[in-house]
Amino acid sequence: MECNIPGGLREEERVLVSEQSWRPCPEARRRLRGCLEWVKRQLFRVGEDWYFLFVLGVLMATISFVMDVVTSRLYQAHLWLYQEVGDILALKYLSWSMYPTALAAFSTGFSQSITPHSGGSGIPELKTILTGVVLEDYLAIQNFGAKVVGLTCVLACGSTIFIGKVGPFVHLTAMAAVYLGKMRTSVTKEYENKFKQNEMLVAAQAVGVATVFGAPVSGVLFSIEVMSSHFAVRDYWRGFFAATCGAFMFRLLTVFNSEQETIVAVFKSDLRIDFPFDLVETFFFVILGAVCGLLGCAFLFCQRWLLAAVRENRLTAKLLATDKPIYTVLVVLLFSSITFPPGLGQLMASRLTMKEYLTSLFDNRTWGALVSNATDPTGVDPRGLWQEWCHPSATIFGTLAFFLLMKFWMLILATTLPLPAGYFMPIFIYGAAIGRLLGETVALLFPRGLHLEGDPRPVIPGGYALAGAAAFSGSVTHTISTTLLVCEATGYLGHLLPVVLAVLVANAITQKHQPSFYDGTIIVKKLPYLPRIRSRHVASYEVVVEEFMERRVVALAKGSGFEEVLVALDASADAEYPVVETAGSPTLVGTVSRAQLVAFLQSHEHPRAPPGQKLATTGTLGDNCAIEPVMLQLSPWTSLHQAHHLFELLKLQRIFVTRFGELVGAVSRVELRRAIEELTNPK
Repeated sequence: MECNIPGGLREEERVLVSEQSWRPCPEARRRLRGCLEWVKRQLFRVGEDWYFLFVLGVLMATISFVMDVVTSRLYQAHLWLYQEVGDILALKYLSWSMYPTALAAFSTGFSQSITPHSGGSGIPELKTILTGVVLEDYLAIQNFGAKVVGLTCVLACGSTIFIGKVGPFVHLTAMAAVYLGKMRTSVTKEYENKFKQNEMLVAAQAVGVATVFGAPVSGVLFSIEVMSSHFAVRDYWRGFFAATCGAFMFRLLTVFNSEQETIVAVFKSDLRIDFPFDLVETFFFVILGAVCGLLGCAFLFCQRWLLAAVRENRLTAKLLATDKPIYTVLVVLLFSSITFPPGLGQLMASRLTMKEYLTSLFDNRTWGALVSNATDPTGVDPRGLWQEWCHPSATIFGTLAFFLLMKFWMLILATTLPLPAGYFMPIFIYGAAIGRLLGETVALLFPRGLHLEGDPRPVIPGGYALAGAAAFSGSVTHTISTTLLVCEATGYLGHLLPVVLAVLVANAITQKHQPSFYDGTIIVKKLPYLPRIRSRHVASYEVVVEEFMERRVVALAKGSGFEEVLVALDASADAEYPVVETAGSPTLVGTVSRAQLVAFLQSHEHPRAPPGQKLATTGTLGDNCAIEPVMLQLSPWTSLHQAHHLFELLKLQRIFVTRFGELVGAVSRVELRRAIEELTNPK
């Protein structure tokens, strides 16, 4: 009952008036609001996407730079501790092993305590999300802080664990893009659109790569190759603009921090440009591509096998389920014991950081010649990076070969760790070591070069290291853009053509025999992602939908009542149900959502319900529910390749199959994936 108050105002009206009347200067506030609205309209005339992408690029570049600074300080503290303990071997071992072990254990415990989605690379899950699959809480903002702290601690371990930050940083950028997208909708008062969110996620992938390597062009191309089976050209400019803003800001911060005098490549190379390689050397670059392709196949097979074995083994599965930090401690302790510098670490340059690994492997000089001139003070590198690969009891070839042997299984084992970790950078370094070893071998066999006439033109092993880094990382990830990545990261284009040749050869071998690193992880984790149809045999094109579709589909007629709807909901947990004309004439007329069917049941009385309930007793599905038309249908004679193409292009989850308009079945991602695995990708 309303209570009237003297003065003609009701109580709620008086409260509203009192809330508004206390604010001073109502006219000034009204004008200020009008000015702000005008400014917002003027700013958004060019489109709010530009501001969103600029903020995303600058924000993630700043975070990347701060992470690098903190990581460098923590790693320098580790080296200081290692040097301050003196020459007591036991103390040196403890300082070398306990520091990264503690950091890795904290990273695992902290990140996993906040959210279980913070471990690993993040690219396989993000790749699944971009196909239209919803992974709950994977892009939640609370995951952002857990992954930033955990990744920083892992990177501070140096090359002991042999892990990078590309994958996790792509995941971080995607989370930031989703959060900024929600902020944008609150500012623009627009409805949050799923298609708009996917557009921004595509741009976020490029930003994640560009702010790590400072390479905007290859960042866009790499993200497209890794993430997207189909790419909308209209999103091209978004990726380039955001990646350019991120890369420029990332390199600008190094200048402000007095690390560089101007903006230069992250791994600046001094390779010779006037005569980079002899034409005959093309043959050795082809051999390098073949070697990288074969090693890539072996790496992918072993990594996928070990990842599955760790999940199936009773002991390791129990540790990963209940005691993840203990598993991390055991693995990192093994790694730190192997990389201990007075021990085996002296044969694998274990004191170098990840960046120093690449800088030394891309060296312009021939290490074999430097070793012979090591007694001459003028021939010694003042930085001493190449000397980390030189050991009195082993040649340069021995240390490089031992490095490749040990890091092969150590990197595979590192992929099982339940902490934030990127694997592209270690794969990149591993490929550079392969190329360096082959380049040093060629330089040893042909000390005057392969040019038989004229002045001697020595072989440049650093060029082989560039090609090896691009070829091995490209073969493992099934990408070609690593060719451009090494050029942008080093600022050197002299070996572009032989690098492309090596990458193509390596990809031709790996793509024929193994899924990519990220697709293999998706397979082991059983994520709802459609595998690529690797078979191109003519028989695979003869497989049609009728052979693998689901024939028993729960359908409802337009005249269905309470009992029919109840039976359908009990028989299936589908999100939507097909609606046919009648039970005797199964002509597909549309679909109805499960939520509408539940609402239909709640608003109608059960035929056997006790009397007295004020609910409708009559009414059919066609009269009370909104039936959505079916925009796309498959024919039983549609080929597997066509169905796969439609699912990837339109991000479908389920599609109905009709013959002359009558419903005969349905195809979901489950049936399509099973058909691809059984019919065209036999094990």
